[in-house]
Amino acid sequence: MKRASVPRAAVGAVGTLAVAAIALTACSAPEASGEGSDAPQNLVIGVTADVDTLLPWTSTQFQATHVLQNLYGTLTEFDDDLAVTEGLAESWETSEDGLTVTFQLREGVAFADGSDLDAEDVVASYQAIKDEATAAVSATNLASVETIEAVDPLTVQLTLSAPDAALFSKLAVITTAILPSDVDLAALETEPNGTGAFVFEDRTPNQSLILAANPEYWGGEPEVDTVEFRVIPDQSAIVSALQAGSVQMAVFDDQLVADTIGGSVEVTETPQLSYHVLQINSRVAPLDDVNVRLAIACAIDRQEVLDTAALGAGEVTGPITSPAFRSDPDARPCPEADIDAAKEHLAEAGYEDGLTLRAIVNQDGYSTAVAEAENIQAQLKNAGITLEIESLESGAYVDRWVAADFELAVALNGGQPDPDASYGRYFTSTGSLNPVAGYSSETLDALFAEGKAESDEAARKAIYDDVAAELEDNAAWVWLFTSYNYTATAEGVSGFVPLSNGSLQNLRDVTID
Repeated sequence: MKRASVPRAAVGAVGTLAVAAIALTACSAPEASGEGSDAPQNLVIGVTADVDTLLPWTSTQFQATHVLQNLYGTLTEFDDDLAVTEGLAESWETSEDGLTVTFQLREGVAFADGSDLDAEDVVASYQAIKDEATAAVSATNLASVETIEAVDPLTVQLTLSAPDAALFSKLAVITTAILPSDVDLAALETEPNGTGAFVFEDRTPNQSLILAANPEYWGGEPEVDTVEFRVIPDQSAIVSALQAGSVQMAVFDDQLVADTIGGSVEVTETPQLSYHVLQINSRVAPLDDVNVRLAIACAIDRQEVLDTAALGAGEVTGPITSPAFRSDPDARPCPEADIDAAKEHLAEAGYEDGLTLRAIVNQDGYSTAVAEAENIQAQLKNAGITLEIESLESGAYVDRWVAADFELAVALNGGQPDPDASYGRYFTSTGSLNPVAGYSSETLDALFAEGKAESDEAARKAIYDDVAAELEDNAAWVWLFTSYNYTATAEGVSGFVPLSNGSLQNLRDVTID
């Protein structure tokens, strides 16, 4: 096995549960080989769980997001370095005062049903995302947008309440996808209708979902003819398929699994901006007491969790993982585990004899979850905290997580290139995911507003350092570590560039020799 890596310094940046293993396969060797062959190129991607929705505005599951990124489009996109680039909008201009942004749409873009994209679709989509009744997970991304106007069929103008330095990054996530103005949201679960590189072809729940190349895609028709997302719960079965040659590509989040592949397969290690975290719901007792939360934070040796659950394959992290704004993991009340401090905090909260808490964990969403929970359980016991673990399958976990129906949650959450895009929706009092975050404060509201209004990167870095300090000093959550994805590629498959947000958008560039 050949090993390559993407240097962390070269990674640009990164939704909520991770795919444990993803495999990209050709249905048969004859169809996938032979230069100049007219045989169809059919790719099969093995995923550990089925998608839980095909509605882009409400998607929080990584498996669903990976499919939706290939079906829908956004005004802006991320390039391979996760810098913002053009998407459905071919250009944009910002007024001198930063309060007006004008987007020029690409001409000739069509939805899967054949209807043309125009400015009214953008207006209707953004208005729907902002509408509380939609329950869009990225409604906060448009919080600074006061009005949305179609100037002409291909020109859209946004008027902002205040300058928003993170706006273009926040418009690149698939949860702000542009849908037809007359869309029936319920119908999208069975007939997705987007502007992406692929179109929906067929689905058998809990078995497979098939996409076909979109010949009208504005970026050019993909080389592969179809992509099938096939549910394969067992990672070892995917490795066996790689070794047998029936699978040409796989993405794993477990180094041990990746190391078993062998042969001529090249494995690329890519640092991820998603972060492993112990979420704390501070709106339920006794976690509403900051001393209880600090006791939890001080009792946990993050490096031990990383070493035990992920064999050290990662880095201990603070809240912000984007390289340009990265938090100092030592800038927290207990940089290392301090059992005495944990016990003192418990005593201050009136729990000198200890207490019992409960945590939910996703047993099949990503490979390290249960091991993380069990290690945290053992460490908390040293401070007098009994942790009861409730293991849930992916769908049940997501339902509980979205409903904030937990005291503690062992989670793997996605990051974004801009910290406002990562955390504004969680930790502002009006954030669309603030109920899930379980914490907000006037200080955080003010800091996030300041961060959006500031355009100087050094000044923004200082602001988000203050955001991280506010989160750590109040033990809003316990940030643990960032990890890696391992992309295994066999000979003959090319064009797929792994990204640090785990995106599969580059399926549109895959070819099979």
